[in-house]
Amino acid sequence: MRMLLDTHIALWAISDSPRLPGRARELILTPANRISVSAASVWEIAIKHGLGRGDMPLSGDEALGYFLQSGYAMLSISPQHAAAVDQLPPHHRDPFDRLLVAQAISEPLRLLTQDPMVASYSDMVILV
Repeated sequence: MRMLLDTHIALWAISDSPRLPGRARELILTPANRISVSAASVWEIAIKHGLGRGDMPLSGDEALGYFLQSGYAMLSISPQHAAAVDQLPPHHRDPFDRLLVAQAISEPLRLLTQDPMVASYSDMVILV
């Protein structure tokens, strides 16, 4: 299965955090699954880390390095991804989450999240 990690799931995975849900850990560690992280997540981490947000302990550059070391594929943001955001209902106001959903639907990829609001967008989203 091709999967896209939302930002928090990706951060918890690279830090082996106890906050990473067991189901997410299982899916990420399944060898047959191909794991991707979006450039949108790196961008979100960089912005929030730069603002001194405590929930973003790594810089964007540090996170990117760990994502690459972990063997995750990096998903660029295409114009088609950006345009697909317009097709989403207004369930969630966070622009990063909306872009991740648009990417998952466009590619297609299964998006792993712990956010029930994100999960309400599509059956392409796996709530863990």
